[in-house]
Amino acid sequence: MRKIAIVGSGGAGKSTLARRLGEITGVEVFHLDRLFWRPGWIPISKDELAVSVQKIVCTDSWIIDGNYSGTMELRFQAADTIIFLDFPLWTCLWGIFKRRLMYAGRTRPCMTEGCDEKLDLEFILWVLTFPFKRRKGIIEKLHKHSHGKDVFILKSRKAVCKFIVNIEVENG
Repeated sequence: MRKIAIVGSGGAGKSTLARRLGEITGVEVFHLDRLFWRPGWIPISKDELAVSVQKIVCTDSWIIDGNYSGTMELRFQAADTIIFLDFPLWTCLWGIFKRRLMYAGRTRPCMTEGCDEKLDLEFILWVLTFPFKRRKGIIEKLHKHSHGKDVFILKSRKAVCKFIVNIEVENG
């Protein structure tokens, strides 16, 4: 596990898992949200994001968390490990509301400084539609790029905890 791509709905815990795996393995973590957003929630272009991701995936090791479909295949192709947090909708909704309360008026560790935590209708709708609009595409990309890779589809927070324990044991 030296090149790890983590995907899943907002609120699933991608960034939290990425940070924990980085602590255990010593592999550098890259949060796509931090790469994509400039202070004040100003986005960079999709081309700029693709260039940044390309530079990262060419290195010897990395953990990248985030969806951003425009770079997902690039990350999946380069990864040796792909983790899909395929949680129930209610779990992800609870995750985004909990995160909003936890970081109210502050910037999350995985975000660009100056992007204080917010919860707007657009993001809530994105999470609400994720299982119906985005999940199938992720599954298709997983099948397309899974050959010769370790692919983990984790369906609950409990499964993530077990996964982390197993990685801790392996990394002694």
